Amino acid sequence: MSIQKITPFLWYSTQAEEAAAFYAGIFPDSRIVKVTAVPGAGSTKVVEFLLFGQPFIAMSHEGGESFNHSISLMVNCGDQRELDRYWDMLVEGGGAYDNCGWLRDRFGVSWQIVPNDLIPMISDPDPVKAARVAKAMMQMTKFDVAALKAAYAGTEG
Repeated sequence: MSIQKITPFLWYSTQAEEAAAFYAGIFPDSRIVKVTAVPGAGSTKVVEFLLFGQPFIAMSHEGGESFNHSISLMVNCGDQRELDRYWDMLVEGGGAYDNCGWLRDRFGVSWQIVPNDLIPMISDPDPVKAARVAKAMMQMTKFDVAALKAAYAGTEG
């Protein structure tokens, strides 16, 4: 794996290798690149992996803090089918739903599964359009792409 200027690094108390394999099984162009047991550090492992071709590093080492919403991984989706697929797979095995397109996987990592058009719609220079989308978004758990587009167009019903 080449050295990136910025690489997301996820610290798990346990299960970094399992988490990386789980994610690599969900997203295209994803795989575990290398697993290294850290000499002299007990069960500590460093896992290098790719998600959508983006390098990540995970580490299993006891004593890590729990993940929280202060950081999340956002996945942009081209349509409802793609959004549904990632949403369903990430909560599989013990994940939990949150509001506004957020969820936590079974390892405690926060994800935002969003349609490609969401950010452009809520940042539209027309404050009425943007407000309609924001209001619709705030009432959703998993995003409904058609409902967000209807809110943007002013045709929601």
